[in-house]
Amino acid sequence: MILIADSGSTKTYWSLLKETSESFHYKTSGINPFFQTELQIETQLRKQLLLQMQVEELDAIYFFGAGCATEKQKQVVTNAFEKVFRFQKIIVESDLLGAAKALCGDQPGIVCILGTGSNSGLYDGAAIVKQVAPLGYIIGDEGSGAALGKKLVADCLKNQLSPAIQERFFNRFGLTQAEIVENIYTKAFPSRFLASMSIFLHENLVEPELYQLVYDSFAEFFKRNVFQYDYQDYKVQVVGSIGYHYQHVLRHVANDLSIELGSILQAPMENLIGYYKRKHQLLETTGHDF
Repeated sequence: MILIADSGSTKTYWSLLKETSESFHYKTSGINPFFQTELQIETQLRKQLLLQMQVEELDAIYFFGAGCATEKQKQVVTNAFEKVFRFQKIIVESDLLGAAKALCGDQPGIVCILGTGSNSGLYDGAAIVKQVAPLGYIIGDEGSGAALGKKLVADCLKNQLSPAIQERFFNRFGLTQAEIVENIYTKAFPSRFLASMSIFLHENLVEPELYQLVYDSFAEFFKRNVFQYDYQDYKVQVVGSIGYHYQHVLRHVANDLSIELGSILQAPMENLIGYYKRKHQLLETTGHDF
């Protein structure tokens, strides 16, 4: 049995592949070793995942997650898995590499994640060979749900949007200015909170000033990230809920900046399942690991 995970800062999607070609799917909270300890991840695996799938022994685990960019962070996740499962092989890599395998397979390309956070990289068909640091929602993550929510909240609280839109915003969420500030500065996972605010933009995208806010955020993402790759030589492939749900705005911006977009996926899991099914069939046929 093979377990595949695609983990963002908000949610983790799991797929269990059995030898019979059956697959079972689960969802838990996001796992991010940048914000969580080994014990917190272990506890989350036991309380959220293990109770759903009720399987402890696996042939392989492929975990692609936000915050898994360094060996230290990867080891935190690996250690947590070792305390919960028995397995022959575990691969813990960044969510960006998972996106690359889902979007490009074994072919080179520029891959982007636009979800709660954002990321990008140049993929050579096997590994990410160049990456502009995403830097998180405070000084980076352009074009992400957190960045959109941050800009929206700031514009509302500083009276940069029309009074009618500001009133609609406060009525939509039922939060005061003090409660919003408290959620951002004193509670856990402020990026998730900010990203949850961005749904207001999608619901009111017909408003020119809100459309412009989204347009400008995507333009900033392209200019500060994608422009640093050979974007004229490769299609730019995108995965993530923000890229998917705002794809008409994203394509508008890309067209204005002479960037050719390829696929835009809401989530990579279906493609990752296909990728690893093919790889394991190849392993069984040739005996070559991957």
